[in-house]
Amino acid sequence: MNVAVEHIATDQPPDDAKARDLDYGWQPGNRIELLENGEAYFPAVFEAMRQAQREILLETFILFEDKVGHELQGILIEAAQRGVKVIVSLDGFGCGELSPAFLSDLAEAGVAVQMFDPAAKLVGIRTNWFRRLHRKIVVVDAAVAFIGGINFSADHLSDFGPEAKQDYAVQVSGPAVADLHHFALAQSGRQVRTRRGWRRRQQRPSPWPTHTDDGLVRLIYRDNLQHRDDIEEAYIHALSKAQKRAVIANAYFFPGYRLLREIRNAARRGVQVQLIMQGQPDVLLAKLAARMLYDYLLKDGVVIHEYCQRPLHGKVALVDDDWSTVGSSNLDPLSLSLNLEANVLIRDRAFNHQLYESLETLARNHCKTMPEKRKPRLWLWRLTVGFLVFHVMRHFPALTGWLPAHKPRLKPFESQAHDH
Repeated sequence: MNVAVEHIATDQPPDDAKARDLDYGWQPGNRIELLENGEAYFPAVFEAMRQAQREILLETFILFEDKVGHELQGILIEAAQRGVKVIVSLDGFGCGELSPAFLSDLAEAGVAVQMFDPAAKLVGIRTNWFRRLHRKIVVVDAAVAFIGGINFSADHLSDFGPEAKQDYAVQVSGPAVADLHHFALAQSGRQVRTRRGWRRRQQRPSPWPTHTDDGLVRLIYRDNLQHRDDIEEAYIHALSKAQKRAVIANAYFFPGYRLLREIRNAARRGVQVQLIMQGQPDVLLAKLAARMLYDYLLKDGVVIHEYCQRPLHGKVALVDDDWSTVGSSNLDPLSLSLNLEANVLIRDRAFNHQLYESLETLARNHCKTMPEKRKPRLWLWRLTVGFLVFHVMRHFPALTGWLPAHKPRLKPFESQAHDH
């Protein structure tokens, strides 16, 4: 039999274009739970899916055919067979090694499987390097949502070994789930209805709300259309408001000058600024790029830690006692200029404290702190080179749009199911 697996176009708006261009405001009255690593994330997500009665929406950059991937596959198949609508959106690069048999089992059970920007290999090499669907979002029954940096792969579990990733996600219950549900449904290409509170870009909500009630959550995202800089601007705005402390833990750190300047300025005015970076990166280039910026930041009082226990994959930050962000976006050219990303902004004192304690434990027990005074290493030259590299990368969406593998298209295709 033939089973359909849809291909989602690069950056092509869904039929309801109005939904794609809306901003999401601050939603009060939410319950936010920090989920650290796969040990906390997978049981929470899988249990929510097992309890699903109507709908499961899932977006992920990576899904591997390992023990986590097979458990997820079984849960989704069982849900679809009992009548739950299941839509799974996968990135064509990150999930490019999934076997036809794995995908066919899902599709035959009734799971709607979609692949973002698929591309055939050229001489055995994948060509869809840029504009990745890098978001990690799960929404179940429009009642509970999960968002963060954790993929569906066993390398997010400690028993994977020295290469197991350190990472974070959040579970959200409350009014903000409606925004996450609306967004995930719209990005899957399904028709959605707009409602009050989903606003046009010219009425963009502030990254820093005027009211300070706990439980405030706002969804922000980055695309290559109308929301190119939203996540970067949220970081810049929060740092400009910082009065006491700011902690950023990010796997791939090579931001543009505006964000670097705001980090430096916060430290200059007496804010305790800490950066937690990779000391044992899964991508060596990430460590080399980040170290180009060390001298520029250290000389103004920024404290830099390198996490050395295992690869750091987190994308989290906090400012003062109640502002935090968790999501999929790194602070590098790929995330800030190319990838499709999503974060949540959180105003909640208890959550901020919980995240701070987790990051402080990480920095204190498992990190190497860079010395305040290092031998001069042509920091001005490094910063200039970094500035040029970053801003060249910012134009990559336009350049890569000319490549055949990245021309917008929405094309369903039929794949031959395997024999059982």
